[in-house]
Amino acid sequence: MTDIVNIIADEINVQTAQVNAAVKLLDEGATVPFIARYRKEVTGGLDDTQLRTLENRLSYLRELSERRSVILKNIDEQGKLTAELSQAINGAQSKTDLEELYLPYKPKRRTKGQIAIEAGLEPLADALFNDFSLQPEEVAAQYISVEKGIADEKSALEGARYILMERFAVDASLLKKVRHYLQQNAVVEAKVIAGKEKEAAKFSDYFEFSEAIKSIPSHRALAIFRGRNEGFLTLSLNADPNQDENQKSSIVETMISEHLGFKWQGKAAEPYIKQVVSWTWRVKIMTHMETELFAEIRERAETDAIKVFASNLKDLMMAAPAGAKVTMGLDPGIRTGVKIAIVDQTGKLLDTATIYPHPPQNAWDKSKRTLANLIRKHKVELISIGNGTASRETDKLAAELIKEESDVKLTKIVVSEAGASVYSASETAAAEFPDLDVSLRGAVSIARRLQDPLAELVKIEPKSIGVGQYQHDVNQSALSKSLDSVIEDCVNAVGVDLNTASVPLLARVSGLSKTMAQNVVEFRNQSGGFSSRNQLKKVARLGPKAFEQCAGFLKIVGETTHWMLQRSTQKPTPLWKKSQLRMMSRLKT
Repeated sequence: MTDIVNIIADEINVQTAQVNAAVKLLDEGATVPFIARYRKEVTGGLDDTQLRTLENRLSYLRELSERRSVILKNIDEQGKLTAELSQAINGAQSKTDLEELYLPYKPKRRTKGQIAIEAGLEPLADALFNDFSLQPEEVAAQYISVEKGIADEKSALEGARYILMERFAVDASLLKKVRHYLQQNAVVEAKVIAGKEKEAAKFSDYFEFSEAIKSIPSHRALAIFRGRNEGFLTLSLNADPNQDENQKSSIVETMISEHLGFKWQGKAAEPYIKQVVSWTWRVKIMTHMETELFAEIRERAETDAIKVFASNLKDLMMAAPAGAKVTMGLDPGIRTGVKIAIVDQTGKLLDTATIYPHPPQNAWDKSKRTLANLIRKHKVELISIGNGTASRETDKLAAELIKEESDVKLTKIVVSEAGASVYSASETAAAEFPDLDVSLRGAVSIARRLQDPLAELVKIEPKSIGVGQYQHDVNQSALSKSLDSVIEDCVNAVGVDLNTASVPLLARVSGLSKTMAQNVVEFRNQSGGFSSRNQLKKVARLGPKAFEQCAGFLKIVGETTHWMLQRSTQKPTPLWKKSQLRMMSRLKT
């Protein structure tokens, strides 16, 4: 554990005592928001970004340590664990390096090289490897054995070749050199599969594509992998993109020869050994490296895509709320009409309707009259318009209405409707509005997300909010973990009103599970609301540990809390500044 702490401390440039303190808190069940806000004195002021990095690296390095222990045990049981090998394994800092050190000792199916060894051809391979002056055919003739399946010199030399190839291909230090060279110099190439040009039109930019693997951006990498997965593109690795046509061997083959200490002096066995080197690269190492580097490119691209997704989600969820105003939500549609939902200052549904201002009905004036009547009836202050199909046309309708109804103070804002349809058909929406048509639930969500984006968007699965690139192509587990962390950080940065928050919102509070959140709401309904956060101790299954973590992130209107005082003294983050300015600008218009 000491090594892990030291590594993390170096990576995030902090003291080992700070890392030790954070690890102890995480292992005790504390969440990142709780530690970042309420345990600064324990961790020496580690912020949420440092803690997220620490948490992720801690998980990775612990998995690496567990795998290292398994590998050491397996090699030791084979009786092949030397002091040098043990030192190399203990020094491996990545899963890739660790697995390559284990490769020669990893149980595997019988290979051609193993079969050749069983047939007694290893001495032949060793002889040709150690003495290039030997005549391969002459030496191989000594190993012909019909009983062992070695019919002639050619068969013997073929068996020896596979022995040497497999020996070279598991040399961890050689693989490390080759990988480094390829990472810096190789290119990935994509070509359209012959005969599929028409079907693959959306991938036309990649019909004849080549780019260095060290610099290919995430969106292009994910695009070519999608093209391959859909059966339109073939991908390959070009290890020597700048190789001269007159060169007899590739740069990597030369690298292998130099690593093995081969010096070509025109001796009898050299053509045979050169062929072994060439086959080692083309048959063994290149295939292995292509698979590994493509996985590396994909992982890097997915990481970048997930970061973009997380950043966009944070911007969306942390947009400044319009606040407690009666709001009309318009879910635009053409043939099916524009769905209307009006909610009060607290988000409670007041009324619904459907209008048909667009083709084929074209009931433009009638739709404006319906809207005007609803606005006057419920004293609507804000109009929230979804940005989907027919959004521009519906925005124009609202603009005309506001101009004509000049005596009514109205502001219209177009909002992202990402995930509204998913919410409409969700269990959460069904529980909130069991008797409301699915199509109208989306309009409710559009209205509420203007009032308080965070409170409404937490009800939707993060991936369904759709603010990222190639979201269905990336690692879904990693994506979910990242987005869940974003939501957790956003919710706990803003705080939650204990007397109005929904179950999905409470479930995102530090220390609270979905079951606890449900119990909080049930207690609130039965008791008529919370007058003090200490009443949380009476909620079923909400123990002292959960109370310690959640209490500071929960607020009660009218109650002066340490949490509220602390937030009031903090400077707004740049994100909030931008969001507030953006919202103020929109409200003025």
